[in-house]
Amino acid sequence: MVKVEFLGPIGLDAMELEVANLKELKEILAQNEQVSKWLELCAVAINDEIASDINTKLNDGDRICILPPVCGG
Repeated sequence: MVKVEFLGPIGLDAMELEVANLKELKEILAQNEQVSKWLELCAVAINDEIASDINTKLNDGDRICILPPVCGG
């Protein structure tokens, strides 16, 4: 089971899911209308490390953060 956190304006509470890799996670999150619009814009971090390979394997206890783009000043 992995913990998925949604940062910034996504506005969802964290959830725990049973998934094998980022591709499977994306397929599940794409079913949520509130999250699906963010998926192509966001970066993803696994245990505080940015991940770019959709086939990255996830391990029990991993913490996944969905990171929307931000502007700073």
